[in-house]
Amino acid sequence: MKRIVLFLATNLAVVVVLGIVASLLGVNRYLTANGLNLGALLGFAFVMGFGGAIISLLLSKTIAKWSSGVHLITGSEGPDERWIVETVRRFADKAGIGMPEVGVFQGEPNAFATGAFKNNALVAVSTGLLQGMTREEVEAVIGHEVAHIANGDMVTMTLIQGVMNTFVVFLSRVIGYLVDSWLSRGERSGPGIGYMVTTIVLDILLGFLAAIIVAWFSRQREFRADRGSAQLMGRRQPMINALARLGGMVPGELPKGLQSMGITSGVGKLFSTHPPIEERIAALQAAQA
Repeated sequence: MKRIVLFLATNLAVVVVLGIVASLLGVNRYLTANGLNLGALLGFAFVMGFGGAIISLLLSKTIAKWSSGVHLITGSEGPDERWIVETVRRFADKAGIGMPEVGVFQGEPNAFATGAFKNNALVAVSTGLLQGMTREEVEAVIGHEVAHIANGDMVTMTLIQGVMNTFVVFLSRVIGYLVDSWLSRGERSGPGIGYMVTTIVLDILLGFLAAIIVAWFSRQREFRADRGSAQLMGRRQPMINALARLGGMVPGELPKGLQSMGITSGVGKLFSTHPPIEERIAALQAAQA
């Protein structure tokens, strides 16, 4: 809950800072004089920036279960399911978080954790992962996912994405209005074609820049979760072995909204949500025991 409050407070702070900067630079007076309501734009940027992100976060577990076909298990189904559930429980207790829901889904090797709250999350592993790895390696992957939950990575990713969205919405529309005003030379009231074209182009260009920043942060959290798994297991080698095993596998495809939370090889380093396997192994090997 504290991270949700942080999420809202940070987005509000971003809007306030944008308003203060616009006021100090005199941009607000120019825009207001030419018909743009800066306060309304800030409100719009805030709602667009955090609205979709927070709704996606709150619905993340429900969407993950539906889109991935996750079958929840309790441990009563058989010895393998009991082992998975008890492994998650042991790591959750060690990490100081509430017991997540545990699920299995059909598919190639993959796993993910999701949920808006640390004490009400979901850990899911694929049948391909369970069949293609040793128990110790699966244990390391589960530790990695529990570390994501303990680190609050789902909320933090949403926070970063929301802040980036707010900047993109605000800047693209302010610049679009300025360009349109310059093109019309003040002969037209209200936004015209210059505003619309500039806004669309900047939404795309700034969106790419925002995606690069979000992807960079996502890669850093993967290194932290790898270290978290090693700490939960008490040694690094199982996670190193699991990563080496994953390097020889083709990760299963997850729904788009879950890709940053699962195992992925990435397309282009700048936009990849996960670092290369070799870099993750090297980072673990270099980490202090």
